[in-house]
Amino acid sequence: MTWNIVCDSSCDLRMAAFESDSIRFETVPLRLQVGDREFLDNDDLVVPDLLDAMAEEKSASSTACPSPAAFARAFESGSCTVCFTISANLSGTYNAAVMGRDMVLEEHPEKKVCVIDSKSTAGAMVLLVRRARELMESAAGPEDFDVICDQLRLYQAALRTCFTLENFDNLIKNGRMRPLVGTLLHSLGIHVIADATPQGTIHVADKARGEAKTYKAITALMKASKDCTGAEVVISHCENLPGAIKLKQQILADLPVKNVEILPCRGLTSFYAMEKGLILGY
Repeated sequence: MTWNIVCDSSCDLRMAAFESDSIRFETVPLRLQVGDREFLDNDDLVVPDLLDAMAEEKSASSTACPSPAAFARAFESGSCTVCFTISANLSGTYNAAVMGRDMVLEEHPEKKVCVIDSKSTAGAMVLLVRRARELMESAAGPEDFDVICDQLRLYQAALRTCFTLENFDNLIKNGRMRPLVGTLLHSLGIHVIADATPQGTIHVADKARGEAKTYKAITALMKASKDCTGAEVVISHCENLPGAIKLKQQILADLPVKNVEILPCRGLTSFYAMEKGLILGY
């Protein structure tokens, strides 16, 4: 019997960083299209190369979710599989994973596959993966599968995500922000602060000028969104380790969290956060 955790590559935990002797972990990569170049969002992707290509490309870049067959191949490798995907309101990835599950169960009805919409991305998905690993490692066997899935759905509902952007080029190129507005925000050093709604959509929560005010605004948002006592926090940074360290220090000073971990963004999260962007899951 093989326990299996599967994510799409919007989860910022790389496969090489997952540690378990009894549980298999796989990320199914999205594809990033920049002009005539395609980047596969796997562990080998060099994020600065992606960002350079996006900066040089005049037209809008795009993303493509994994195929149902790609998810099916990942699901077939385990007896009991839990899959987490980026918010279904932001991508077709969740639907592809559900179709992949149905394909596998049609051929292998003895397998168990649960697909959970994270209603988020990045660090929140990392926390879900780690919680799944804990539950699987303490499980008696496949008879605990449904209980584990129920507990993970409850955990997902308690998680929160917020992020801050400094670079608006991608939003401008994709027609989601007027060039004048983006230029003005950048020149004034204004950071956009947004969070994910319970439905998995994006809500602009605040704007702040300068790093210090931005990080204080983020901790205020975190405090207002839930009781952070004992919370685990994951900060994903897009080529902005110094900023992530400062934000970590602010969180530890302002909130009674358990710990704060810093991870580099993978390709998909870098695509949206852009250089110096920070994404928090907690």
